Amino acid sequence: MSDQFSTQEKLKALFPGFEPDLLTEMEEYAQLRQVESGDTLLRTGQYIASAVLVLEGSVKIYRKGDDGGEFFMYYLSPGEACALSMVCATRSEASQVTAVASEDSLLLSIPIERMSHWMKEFRTWYEFVIATYRNRFDEVLNVIDNVAFRSMDERLEFYLKKQQDQYNCSDIFLSHQEIANDLNSSREVISRLLKKMEQRGLVALHRNHIQLLDLD
Repeated sequence: MSDQFSTQEKLKALFPGFEPDLLTEMEEYAQLRQVESGDTLLRTGQYIASAVLVLEGSVKIYRKGDDGGEFFMYYLSPGEACALSMVCATRSEASQVTAVASEDSLLLSIPIERMSHWMKEFRTWYEFVIATYRNRFDEVLNVIDNVAFRSMDERLEFYLKKQQDQYNCSDIFLSHQEIANDLNSSREVISRLLKKMEQRGLVALHRNHIQLLDLD
């Protein structure tokens, strides 16, 4: 791995509970990968050769329907991994999700054989993987609740809050079409709902972004 010292410090900061021997093996066997915003990291139907941890930036995970429609599921932030890709990788199954870098990001790719070995050898890695599965399961339940029990205007507000929390910013630089894609809706519906939200004083619509005013 290049830039060894900075990588060591970053791993220690993101995973302070990992054993020194585990961190050493991560440096030895894992590979750093720099990606740009918009890069596709994983496609639906693709077989996975490595598990990916996010060190910097963020990655958007979404599902693609048979009709080509997209549905946003959750973000991966620094210190997190995609549980669904871990499951598919260890079972040699094709991915059921698509992953795209939502900003310039630094990733750590871990060969599957190492991940299996670490599950047996390192208790902290085992606990990290289990916690990842549990957290992502909670995220998926959130998505199901959001789709099954909320109207589209409620889903839109929920979505905008997640964007605000993810980037810790009240300015959302997404087009109406991008939001519609994530919510599996149409641009016209999203534009109409955003206009209603603006009339209620919840958002301010600008030429290139949406400003969140009072979504709490």
